[in-house]
Formats: sequence, C-alpha cells, structure tokens
Amino acid sequence: MALVEPRFRNLFVALFGVFVLFGTSITIIGATLPKLLADFHWNYATAGVVIGAGAVAYFLSTFAAGHLVGRWGPKPTLLLALLLEAVGLSFFATTPSPLANTLLSGLIGLGQGLVEVTVNYSILRIDPRNTGRPMNVMHGAFAVGAIIGPVVVGALLKAGLDWAMVYRGMALVFVLLAMLMGVMTLPRGGASADGPGAGTGRLGAHPAYWLSFIALFFYVGVELGVSNWVGEYSIAVFHCSAAAGALQVALFWSGLLAGRFGVPLLYRGTRHDRVLVGFSTLAAAAVILLALLGCAPAGAFTRLAGMAAVGLAGLGCSICYPEVITLLGKCFPQAQSQAIGFAATGGGIGSFVFPFVMSAISQHWGIRAGFATYALFAAAMTVSAAGLALAAAKPRRGALQAGNPGQSG
Repeated sequence: MALVEPRFRNLFVALFGVFVLFGTSITIIGATLPKLLADFHWNYATAGVVIGAGAVAYFLSTFAAGHLVGRWGPKPTLLLALLLEAVGLSFFATTPSPLANTLLSGLIGLGQGLVEVTVNYSILRIDPRNTGRPMNVMHGAFAVGAIIGPVVVGALLKAGLDWAMVYRGMALVFVLLAMLMGVMTLPRGGASADGPGAGTGRLGAHPAYWLSFIALFFYVGVELGVSNWVGEYSIAVFHCSAAAGALQVALFWSGLLAGRFGVPLLYRGTRHDRVLVGFSTLAAAAVILLALLGCAPAGAFTRLAGMAAVGLAGLGCSICYPEVITLLGKCFPQAQSQAIGFAATGGGIGSFVFPFVMSAISQHWGIRAGFATYALFAAAMTVSAAGLALAAAKPRRGALQAGNPGQSG
C-alpha cells in the first residue's frame, strides 16, 4: 500500500521538506547558544528570556493557527508561517541587542506554531483512510531536521566560519520553500468543515479535545526534558565521560527516528489507540527505569542499562505525537484544524513550562530528583494517552461527522 495517493506525492515531499527545516529551526538557537553567550556577552537570564519568547509565541501561535486554517485555508496560513520564519531568521543574531533578538525569537516562534498546525492538518487531509502512516513519517522529518541543525553548526565552527551564517541560510531556504508552496494545491475540507461554524463549544463536548491537550502537554515536556538533560544526568549519576553523555542524546534521537520511520513500514493496521498506549507505556517504563538506575551504584551494568533505557525512551516517544494527531483526525473530521491547534498548544505550553520545573527541582534537590519527577510526568502522559485512546474508540453521539476532503488552494 502506497504511503500517499499518487496525486499527493509531490505535496507530501514538499511538506516533508518544510518539516525538516521546521525541526532545524527548533534546535538551532540551542545549538548556537554557547556562541550567543560568548560573542554577545549575554548571561543565562538574558538567554532564557530570548529563548522563552520563542516558546511563548509558539504556543500562542498554535492555538491561533487552528482558527486561521479554518478561516483562510492551509495554503495562506502556511505561506504566512514561512514568511515569518524567513524574516525572523534573516535578522536574528545580527545584533547583540537582547530586545531585538527577543522580538525576533518571538517572530520565529509564531512561524513555527503556524507550521506545526498547518502541516499536521494537511497530512490528515491527504490520508482519508486515517492510516496514520504519512503522519508518522512526517514527524520523522522533524526529527531529522532537529539533528541536522546542531550538525551544521558544528561543521561551521570546525571550519572557522561565521556561526550566524546558519540563520541566514535557513532564511533563504524558507523563502525558496514559500515559493514552492505557492504553486502547490493544499487539500482542505469544505467551507463548513473547518470554518467559523465549528466552534470550540462543540469541540469541548468531546473528552478527546481536552485529553489530547493534556497528553501533548506531558509528552512534549518529557521528550524535551529527557533529550535536554539525559547527557548531564549520565555524567552526574553514571559517571560517564562528556563524550558518552553526548552519545546518550544521540541514542534518544536514534530511537525516536527508528520509531517514526520504522512503524509506518512495519505496522499497516488502524488501531492507533493501541499503538499510542503501547508506545507511551514503553516511554514511561524507560524513563522510570532511568530514574531507578539513578539510585543504583554506578558501574558498567548501570551505564549499559541506562543506555538501553535511553534508546527505548526515544522509541517509545517516537509515535506519541503523530498518533495523538491521527486520533484527533478521527474524532473531529470536520474541525481538524481547531482540534490540532488546541492540542498543539498543550505541547507548546509543556515545552515552555517543563524546562523551568526541571531546572528548579534539580537546583534544589539534585538531578536525580529531577529525573524522578520526569518519571511521574511520563506516567501521567501514559494515563492521559490511555484516556484519549478510550475516548477515540468510543465516539460520543455529539461528535462531528466526517466529510469528504475537497481541494482548495
């Protein structure tokens, strides 16, 4: 069975490219943070404000995007997103001014939120059988981009080139992608499907609307938390070298990539509720194991077990986000953009809140306590995912009915 219908293949490839660059834009500021701190003489508080502005703009943008897609359609919304990203990246890090870079970071975050919702919505519309396979592969593109960013920055630094060139280069690629998307036809529902008539009140009557928000809130927090802190955790708790700590981060993303590209190839079923619960349970078990290993004596066995747990955590996390979006497509076939926007807002808030929670706990009680907290968050993610799976498997009588996807520019 083909991944997408032949008429959608060119569009899928174009959106794949958009999501690769989207993933790169998410990690690129973090990858250049040491240079921003050194060259611009920023302190940690200033850097936190600049990065935080992008996170706040992101979760505000995801909520707004659900309504913009419904009113304007996916194509104008995506073009606006690509333009905002291009402008923000063109001027970010051209001046050491914290205020200017905070505003530009916010602009980039606005574009990222619009990209997130618009691409997810478009993939749902070109997968009318709701197989979930195109969605999983598309989120694999995000992971690829998230890895490419730091690699490119490292190559620029090793070659002695200006590290800020990566921002200008990405801005140019965003412009080229905007030109490409300008000639593409993006699928969407009819005028009544995702338009103003599909109000939040009707959506809120279905528990899946709220459970998807909660599930992505915990999921994004756990994913980013483990990814950002597992290197330091391995060094502090397992007494690994700095190189081995960096390897742990690579293991996590390798597991995530394996799941996002492997599951669509190996699983052709439609029980997305079971897949979501199974993989979220795996992720939670792996994070809980990591936390428990922190209480064991450091040694070769705990280091190896920790490496296995990190890889399994990445594998478990791999399918959670795309499966939540796929289940939303099933629950709200006539209001997909609003439902996706609200759920993605939960993920955006999680990406903003969890780093502060982890930092505060680790500062006061140590990094072992921080990871124990993430184990609790991972368990909460699994519980909310199970609730969403049940809600999706038993549609309420008032759920919105399916419509046939049409075509619109």
